[in-house]
Amino acid sequence: MKQVLQNFKTGELQVADVPPPVIHPGRVLVRAAASLISAGTERMKVDLAKKSLLGKAKERPDLVKQVIQKAKTEGLMNTLTAVRAKLEALVPLGYSASGVVVGVGAGVEGFSVGGRVACAGAGYAAHTELLSVPQNLCVRLPENCDFTAGAYGTLGAIALQGVRLAEPTLGEACVVIGLGLLGQLTAQLLKANGCRVFGVDLDESKIALAKSFGLDAGATGDPKQQIMDWTRGRGADAVLITAATSSNQPIELAGEVARLKGRVVAVGLVGMDVPRELYYLRELTLRVSMSYGPGRYDPAYEEQGHDYPFAYVRWTEQRNIEAFLDLVAAGRVDVEKLTTHRFPIDEGEQAYKLVSGETKEPYLGIVLTYDTERELSPRIALKSAQTSPQRSLSVSFLGAGSYAQKFLLPEFKAAGAEFAAIATASGVTARSVGEKYCFRECVAGAGEILADNSALVVIATRHDAHAELSRRALESGKHVFVEKPLALNDNELDAVLAAAQNSSGRLLVGFNRRFSPHARAAKEFFAGRRTPLSIAYRVNAGRIPPTHWIQDPQAGGGRIVGEVCHFIDLVHFLTDSVTTRVYAEAVSAQNAEITDADSVFITLRLADGSNASIAYLAEGDKSLPKERVEIYGAGKTFILDDFRSTTSYGKARAKTAKLSTQDKGQRAEVRAVCEMVKTGGPAPIALADLAATTRATFRILDALRTGQAQTL
Repeated sequence: MKQVLQNFKTGELQVADVPPPVIHPGRVLVRAAASLISAGTERMKVDLAKKSLLGKAKERPDLVKQVIQKAKTEGLMNTLTAVRAKLEALVPLGYSASGVVVGVGAGVEGFSVGGRVACAGAGYAAHTELLSVPQNLCVRLPENCDFTAGAYGTLGAIALQGVRLAEPTLGEACVVIGLGLLGQLTAQLLKANGCRVFGVDLDESKIALAKSFGLDAGATGDPKQQIMDWTRGRGADAVLITAATSSNQPIELAGEVARLKGRVVAVGLVGMDVPRELYYLRELTLRVSMSYGPGRYDPAYEEQGHDYPFAYVRWTEQRNIEAFLDLVAAGRVDVEKLTTHRFPIDEGEQAYKLVSGETKEPYLGIVLTYDTERELSPRIALKSAQTSPQRSLSVSFLGAGSYAQKFLLPEFKAAGAEFAAIATASGVTARSVGEKYCFRECVAGAGEILADNSALVVIATRHDAHAELSRRALESGKHVFVEKPLALNDNELDAVLAAAQNSSGRLLVGFNRRFSPHARAAKEFFAGRRTPLSIAYRVNAGRIPPTHWIQDPQAGGGRIVGEVCHFIDLVHFLTDSVTTRVYAEAVSAQNAEITDADSVFITLRLADGSNASIAYLAEGDKSLPKERVEIYGAGKTFILDDFRSTTSYGKARAKTAKLSTQDKGQRAEVRAVCEMVKTGGPAPIALADLAATTRATFRILDALRTGQAQTL
C-alpha cells in the first residue's frame, strides 16, 4: 500500500509501498478515503528532519542528554549503533483521516464493516491506504459529512479542546492569534459558541477568509491598540494562541491584550518563555492545551480501549471529534472553504512541496485522496535484496523493535544470514528495516512469514505474542529464536513446549548473558568445584512508568517475567543447575508512580544446593552501572561488573580483566543459533532449562502475591 514517509536523517520525503496492517484485537481496520495534512505540525516535523545532526541536537537537547548517559553505561559503539538506527528510520506522517471500515478486531464495539469513520492519532491515522486504528480513536461519520470533512476531525478536536479550556461564555470577547488552519477552525468554534472574535495574523488574506466565516474583526502587525479599542478598553476575556512558531511573541502579545484576570490558552506549538511580571500584574490564567482532549497520551485509553466514564469525563478526545463533526454536519463549521488543494496519494510529494515552501503558492487545507478499490498486496519486494549463493542460512523476522535493530539484525548479518522476509506491527518499520538489511521482501503479518521457506524465524515482537508465534512457527517445522520472555503464563508455556517436543525445528530463547565472555570466564573459574555456589546479583534496573506496555500483565507480563528471566538463566548457567524453590518480597511504595514489583529481592534455591539472591531495583541513580554479579564458592570469589570488567580472587591473588566495550553475549548467542541451524545440532540451551527459567519467573509472582515461598 502507498504511504507518505520521511527519512529522519536526510529529510527526504517519499511515497513508498509498505505492507498493509493485519487486524488486531481492539483495532479497527479502515480503508482510507481522505487524510488531512496538518500544515503547522507537519511542517515543523519536516523542517526538523531536514536539519543537520547539530541542528537536530539543538532542537532536542533532552535526547542529547539521554545519548550521553547511554554512552557512559553501555559504551560508545553500542550507543552509536542505537542512534544510527533511530536516525535512519523512515517516519510516517499524518494523524487525521477518514474512510470505510473493512475489518473489526476482537473486543471492538460500536463499529462494523462498511461503516464510514473518522480516525485520529499519529502512527495510526497516517497518510496511507489502510489504517489500523484503536477503537477509541475512531468516530462514526454523520450521514451528511463527506470524507473530506471527516479528515478534518482530528484537527477540529484540537481546536475544540483549546476552546473548552478557554471556557468562553455567551457574548465574551475572544482573540485568536494565528489564523492558519487551526486558527480558522478555532475562530469558527468560538462564533458557534456565541462569542465576539478578533483574529490576528501576518497574512491579510487569512483575516479576510476568517471574516467570511463570521470573524468580527482582525488585524496584522501590532494589533494591541486595535484590540483594546475593539474590547472597549477592557481587554480580551480569552486569548487562544493557535500559531505555529518558535517565537515567544505570541505568548507576550496574549498577555498584553488579555483583560485583568483573563484566560490565555496555548494551543499551537509556540515559544513558552512566559513574561512573569506581565502575567502576574494581570493575574492571568495560562493553560496549555493537550492536543485532542482527555485520553491523549494515556495508553489505557488510546491503545487498550478503556474509555473514561461519560458522567465523569464528558469530553474525551473521541467525543471531541464527534462534537466537532456534528457541528460540521449542522453547518455551524465550514471546512470546505478551508480546503485549497487536493492531491491523490501518489502525488503526496507534491503536496509537501507546498508545506515546505518549495512550491511558492498559497495554501491552507491540503487533503490527500485515495482509491479505495485498489488491490493491496500483502508482500512488497525490496529492490535492495541481494541473494548470495554463499549464504546457506535463511532468516525471517517477526518484529523489529529497538533491541532487534541494535543487536539481533547486525549480528545475524555479521554471521552470514540471508534475510528472507520481515513483518512488524508497522509496515513502515518493515519497509525501513527491510531495506537497510537487504531483506528479500517485507510482508503483512505472521501468516506470510510462516508460509515462506526460511529455515529460522526470529520473533522480536511484544511479549504477549511470543508464545503463540513460537508455537505456530514450530508447528510449521521452522527453527525459532524468540526474544525473552518465552511465555507469560504456565498455559502458554505448556503449549510452546509441546510444540517444540513434536517439531523438527528447535527452540531457543534470547537469554544472552550466558554467552558473554565474562560469564563463560566465571564458569571456567569455578570448573571442577565440589561445593555449592552463593551468588549475589544486583540489578540497577531503572524505573519504567506504570503506563508502559511492559507493565501491562496482558501485553508485557511485567518486568519479572520480562527481564528477571535473564538473571535466573545466568544463575542456572553458572551453577549447572535449576531453581527448585523461590521466595520474593517487593517494596511497598504506596505511590502511584512506582510499581512495587520493580524493586524486589528474590531468593533462589537450586537443585545442586547452591543459592542466589537477585536484587532487582528500580529506584537507583542512572549513573550506577546496571548489573553486578558476585559469585562465591570453593574458597574463591568472582565479581562481574556490568559485563565490561571482572575481578577474580583465588589463591590470595586478585586478577582483573576488562573489555573495551560492554558485551552481554548477543554476538556469541546469535552465532550459536546460526551454527545450530546450519549443522542441525542441538539447541545451545536445553528445552528443560528454558522451561525451568520461565517457570521460575511465574513462581516469583506467586511468591509476591501469597507471601509464601514457592516450590518448582
